[in-house]
Amino acid sequence: MTRTVAIDGPAGAGKSTLARLLAEHLGVERLDTGAMYRAVAWAVLRAGLDPAAGEAVASLCRGLRIEVADRVLVDGVDATEGIRGADVDATVSVVAANPAVRAELVGRQRAWVDARGGGVLEGRDIGTVVLPGADLKVYLTASPGERAQRRAGERRDGRSAEEIGAQLAARDRIDSSRRDSPLPTVEDAAADALVIDSTGLDAQAVLQEVLACL
Repeated sequence: MTRTVAIDGPAGAGKSTLARLLAEHLGVERLDTGAMYRAVAWAVLRAGLDPAAGEAVASLCRGLRIEVADRVLVDGVDATEGIRGADVDATVSVVAANPAVRAELVGRQRAWVDARGGGVLEGRDIGTVVLPGADLKVYLTASPGERAQRRAGERRDGRSAEEIGAQLAARDRIDSSRRDSPLPTVEDAAADALVIDSTGLDAQAVLQEVLACL
């Protein structure tokens, strides 16, 4: 029986939609680990901290109460919309590159799985770092243009697909070059991961590819 599923890949590849559909199919909970890093970035900006101030950011992170479900709560404040803003988009990679932040959140993610006996986790290093022993690992990708179009459709802040595409490319460069838990490319994905290019595929088609491996 599949109890833990790791879904990795770059922003805009369709991880959240797949995670939601798969969790519903399996009857388990899901965790958007990217929302946890965004929650920290949101809190950093709210506190007026420099996102690159390593220890100050790490200290703030350790003290945060982060709840990620249908809504995202940070110390009891609803940050669901705030964590998707342009300011957080521009900051989250810097915060996520902080080794102490990653250590803290990876510990929380593993504890989340242990408390539930499994679940569907989406992120950028789930199959390679957080849950290398997951029952099923998926690496989901898409073309840069499609990723930008999808993300532009999700955002309501007036940014064009071209602007978002440039920001996604910059984030990929930062995330894939950080020393601690870099974003794996397709070539670096877990050796036993199911690799799916979702370009031109709808959510149900991607789901069926994954279900065929269960």
